[in-house]
Amino acid sequence: MARVRQERAEITRQAILDGAAIAFDHAGFGGTSLSDVVKHAGVTKGALYFHFQSKEALARTLMDEQFQVSEGVPAIENPGLQTVIDLTHQMAFGLRTNVRIRAGIRLVIEFGSFTNPDPTPYNTWIDTCHGCLTPAQERGDVLPSLDVYDLSTFLVGSFTGIQVTSHVRTGRDDLHTRVIDLWNLLLPGIVPAHRIPHFDPAGSPECRAELVLPA
Repeated sequence: MARVRQERAEITRQAILDGAAIAFDHAGFGGTSLSDVVKHAGVTKGALYFHFQSKEALARTLMDEQFQVSEGVPAIENPGLQTVIDLTHQMAFGLRTNVRIRAGIRLVIEFGSFTNPDPTPYNTWIDTCHGCLTPAQERGDVLPSLDVYDLSTFLVGSFTGIQVTSHVRTGRDDLHTRVIDLWNLLLPGIVPAHRIPHFDPAGSPECRAELVLPA
């Protein structure tokens, strides 16, 4: 019986997160009320408060959803530059297809811009990229003259700007193309010339197959 209650509680929690994602994606943090969340989630306010004490707690949970994209990185035996390229496409795919990730990223940008800015999500992505690019540089795939932490910071900032621009201009329909542009322009400046053919700006074959992207 306890297990059944736990399962029902988890179903309700997920429904609340789905409803919150729809509301935040549409109107942002300031434009969303808990009544909006309840309406989209199909639950009572009591159920919402049982799982989340505030609108900010909901927002913080959704902001963390983005990191599901990188949760497999620690299991990769030899992470490197192609890992980071694939992550940018995986995040692009998430932004185009997953309302929770889309809402979470909107919230990150809102929370991280002007009022009480929170750098934590950006720093987490920078650390993830740094963890992949450090062994890449040790293998000779990244120029030895580069500071890989600075490079990681640049990549996270560049992707953020690209995805926002793509959202405004095309509703992110062209986001994968713009990510390919980023890597086509960047690789000659960060990779030794003889190593460039080893990396695919469009994503590895495994990444393209997983996301059903054109070869």
